[in-house]
Amino acid sequence: METLETNLEEPSSDSSLSDDDIEIDDFIEEEDQTLQPLDTTTLQTLRFEGVEYEVLAERKRKALKERQPSESATTTTTTTGSKFEEMMEEMLPRRKKTRRNNNPKKKGRRKGSKNKLSPIISKKLGEANLYFAKRSYKDAIRVLEEVIKDAPNLSEAYLTLGLIYEEIGDKKKAVNIYMLALCSSTPKDDNSSLWKRLFVFSMEEGNVPQAGECLYRAVRADPKDLDLRFDLASFYNDHGNCFKSAKTYHRIVGVSPENASARIMAAKKYKECNKVEISVKILKDYIGSDTFEKTQSDYLGVVDELVGIHMENGEYVRAFRQIEQAHSVYERFDVCLAVKEVICHVHVGNVEKAEVIFKELVRENRADVLIMKRVADSYMNFEHYQIALKYYLLSLVGNENNGFVHHQIGRCYLSLKERAQAVESLYTAVRVMPDNIDARLTLASVLLEEKKENEAIALLSPPEDASSISETQANPWWDSGKIKLQLANIYHDTEMLEEFVGTILSSVQETLFLESLMQKVKKRKRLSTRVLSERVKVLDGHQANDFVFRSFRPIAPQSEMLKATRAKKQLEKKAALKDKEKAAVLAAGQDWHSDHSDDEPQGQAVKEPPLPKLLNDDEHYQLILKICKALDCLKRYLEALEIIDNTLGLPCSTLTIEKREELLSLKAQISLKAAYQVHAYDCAQRFVEQNPHSFGAWNCYYGVTSRLESRPSKHSKFLRKMRHRHTNFLPPMIIYGHQLTLINEHQSAAREYLKAYKLQPDNPLINLCVGTALINLSLGLRIQNRNRCFSQGFAFLYNNLRLCKNSQEAVYNIARAYHHVGLVTLAASYYEKVLATPEKDYLIPMFLNEDSSDPEILKPVTCNLRREAAHNLHLIYKESGALDLARQVLRDHCTL
Repeated sequence: METLETNLEEPSSDSSLSDDDIEIDDFIEEEDQTLQPLDTTTLQTLRFEGVEYEVLAERKRKALKERQPSESATTTTTTTGSKFEEMMEEMLPRRKKTRRNNNPKKKGRRKGSKNKLSPIISKKLGEANLYFAKRSYKDAIRVLEEVIKDAPNLSEAYLTLGLIYEEIGDKKKAVNIYMLALCSSTPKDDNSSLWKRLFVFSMEEGNVPQAGECLYRAVRADPKDLDLRFDLASFYNDHGNCFKSAKTYHRIVGVSPENASARIMAAKKYKECNKVEISVKILKDYIGSDTFEKTQSDYLGVVDELVGIHMENGEYVRAFRQIEQAHSVYERFDVCLAVKEVICHVHVGNVEKAEVIFKELVRENRADVLIMKRVADSYMNFEHYQIALKYYLLSLVGNENNGFVHHQIGRCYLSLKERAQAVESLYTAVRVMPDNIDARLTLASVLLEEKKENEAIALLSPPEDASSISETQANPWWDSGKIKLQLANIYHDTEMLEEFVGTILSSVQETLFLESLMQKVKKRKRLSTRVLSERVKVLDGHQANDFVFRSFRPIAPQSEMLKATRAKKQLEKKAALKDKEKAAVLAAGQDWHSDHSDDEPQGQAVKEPPLPKLLNDDEHYQLILKICKALDCLKRYLEALEIIDNTLGLPCSTLTIEKREELLSLKAQISLKAAYQVHAYDCAQRFVEQNPHSFGAWNCYYGVTSRLESRPSKHSKFLRKMRHRHTNFLPPMIIYGHQLTLINEHQSAAREYLKAYKLQPDNPLINLCVGTALINLSLGLRIQNRNRCFSQGFAFLYNNLRLCKNSQEAVYNIARAYHHVGLVTLAASYYEKVLATPEKDYLIPMFLNEDSSDPEILKPVTCNLRREAAHNLHLIYKESGALDLARQVLRDHCTL
């Protein structure tokens, strides 16, 4: 207490405030005070400028009364002497004035404080200290309030008052008073210890911005205290401001360049801020500097950090050069740097050197399990499987239950073509880590290569008690999309369609549903009031209202500050809009009911789909086709159509045009099988509308319309529309011509076929269509140039025969035409040519995407027309009376 009393009796700075009545509690608890605690202008306004002018005036009056007699006695001599000196100065030449005394003149003001404390204030401070020592806190507070009323800028009074409130236990009030003491102190005072004390108190009260300011001011008060700077850097890092932390560590490096730990921490923080160049420069400056001494541990620690940064960036050559440079200074490294040296040797190709170094580490028992695993991973990444296997096996000593190591050992055995040992290691990994999906998938792949499908199915199938385990376990391994996909592929390859569909169908349906849901969910354009309020708290710093000083800068990064500023503006706009609406409602005489809830409902969280990126991967697209075809084989048409519709209905689907055509064709085929003829026609029509220049789309459309029992009325309208819209495209011309032929409008059909002939005169199908249309037209009753039309029709048929190179089908078409018009002699000769022409059997032309595994489709269909030709020839013989020839033809060609 003696030191405290002496400190309190020291003179304060020279400034004075008015003598208004000030209550200290009111001043502390005033909520509207928003002082800038450490601003220069604030310090100047709070300086103590003088002490009790009444006392000083009384002293001056007494001094004047004592000097009045002597001054009256010497008045005459003074005036006479002054006149004489003035006359001498006028007579003599002017010269420089000399000092009357020989003492040198002292520069500056006299030593000591310009404003000393009055005896009354000093006495009161002493009384307060005595009361404080006797623990009479109420009396001490009363006296100190009087002192602060008389001298409000006296820091000693605030310090004592703060100690009293701290002893009482009122820390908030103590912190506020200590802050006032610091505001009223002089710049020469050493306040670092008090700033540190305030930092601790502020952290206990949860006032983070004030705590950061106190710690920052403590550093400014004592710049040479490196511990304070380290504490400030850690404080910034703990509260999310990585960049400020990095700059603080960097400033420590500027004050103490030899401090290796500060350089390492600065490099780490700059690296976290994606400023790798600065990190590398800080570390390289330490390594290349010769201005200070470096210990081995500090030097190797800096090298270790620099090498680690290079390795993380994939710059193993630079890291290797840095290690070689360090070897020129120190021969022996610590374990971490030695391991990095081994990895760098592996990356640059010095495998033998790396193995020598690591063997030395193992021999000295300096390499633990994690180090062995890390080195083995490096060897494995560079396909040195034999060495990697050796170190993986070493890491298993005393650590047999490490499933990850067993998995890596199995992979090494696989790469070394030792499948039996690989299967054993992978089974061990699955036993140790039953929930590890990668280990199960790897083992299943090996079993499939070994033709052990049943073991693979048992490995990937859910356990018998799966239902009870699913209730206690959130995400069991058998619900993984990867597991289901692998198991489904096994079922499909083994032609177990029921099991295939049962395994993967639910996952595909859920994925398609969630994909459509995620694309339908609109992004929130406005944040909720609750979120905005949380962001604004960054500006307030979560400070309580009972703190006097509340305008400290928050510790948050600049990005968070920008978000908080925008949030504050949005809240102000919302409040203004709400007030405006309220005023309008009240002016209308209605009751006010706010529609702006403070807690807007949160958007529904969308679940992660079981098969992510289902439509971005070609393998997954093939899976959709497999499921639809399997459902088609199982006659579950509705589910197949639902999957196709959901796949095509995704608005942001990445399906190519070819894949969409494939799905639409498959949908049309399934619709026909499901007896949904109208649905199939609509699908084919939409297919053509989306791809009007696709031959596959028109083939699908014609295949659907040709299989319909009754064609819809809109079929003809659609064909006419497409025909006029695409005048120079062959498929709509030919299909429209077929449609006209079916309704016996042969003249219009011939017109369409001839337009197609102009585009492709060497097309055999077009020549056949034109020939048959003209022959049918020549048989009409109203035709005038019948013979000309007849001859033109046969000309096109012979042209078809030439283009088909005298094929059996072309010869049969000519024979059938002669037979149709009644030229039976010519028809018989051509039928005989058909019987003499051999022809192989071919498969039925399939739909696009029609399942080729269907046994009905795989049956070869006879394409040999000898039976048809023999039947027609026997009819000709029969009509002409040659019954024996007719029987012989049937016996030779139509007998089973």
